Amino acid sequence: MFEGAITALVTPFKNGEVDYDKLEELIEFQISKGIHGLVPCGTTGESATLSFDEHKKVVKRTVEIVKKRVFVIAGSGSNNTTESIELTQFAKEAKADGALVITPYYNKPTQEGLYLHFKKIAETVNIPIVIYNVPGRTGVNILPQTLKRLKEISNIVAIKEASGNVNQAEEFIYEAGDKITLLSGEDSLYFPLLAIGGKGVISVLSNIIPDKMAEIYNKFKANKFEEARKLFYEIFPLTKSMFYETNPIPVKTALKLMGKLNGELRLPLCPLSQENEEKLKKDLKKFNLI
Repeated sequence: MFEGAITALVTPFKNGEVDYDKLEELIEFQISKGIHGLVPCGTTGESATLSFDEHKKVVKRTVEIVKKRVFVIAGSGSNNTTESIELTQFAKEAKADGALVITPYYNKPTQEGLYLHFKKIAETVNIPIVIYNVPGRTGVNILPQTLKRLKEISNIVAIKEASGNVNQAEEFIYEAGDKITLLSGEDSLYFPLLAIGGKGVISVLSNIIPDKMAEIYNKFKANKFEEARKLFYEIFPLTKSMFYETNPIPVKTALKLMGKLNGELRLPLCPLSQENEEKLKKDLKKFNLI
């Protein structure tokens, strides 16, 4: 259902408020460059610092602007199952194509708790659900055996896997690949996970090079594996640049340097250090992005 290069959109701010005009510009840029899908209000969209009202409005405006030209998977996760159900229900009402639901953070549920959390959301809201596994952010890792149980729930359709563990990704495909699509949650593992049976990436890097990220997938799907591999390694250095500091600090800085954004972040995120900004400038110049 969901495959290809999918951008985890940044949320633009202006004087502390969400800049909806700039959001539209960013979305049009993405679509014009051939991106396959968009994720508003994920980690890269600073969802943790958006109010519920802002979160809902960003999702609604994204769906309205996109007008079904690409699919929209709305971030709707929380460490509170009831809140996650509310945001997932809103995603459905806003006519998003799916919902990205992160594993609960901070409270560190057991595998049984994770199973019951996703089961409850999926059974309450009939919308395609993408599980988001990112233990480096949440402190909890969903295991292949748990995913195997969840594959029996028909509207759990994909997993964004960002543990960095390729062996675990292989086990996900082995246990649930017939029902649950694997999407890379790390740009640096985009091609390797395609090679083992993944179907795409939910990407930070595609905020700045959506055309290249989409082209990698298009070539791979067309069985032009060597061309896809070469292109992946061409852009590989930028996958590291986007993580000089905590995401989305570097990517918002890159968009600022490219003249597409003012780079504004919300506390507790703060501007990129001067040293890392200089490194980022050099990286972007190498790729003729500035």
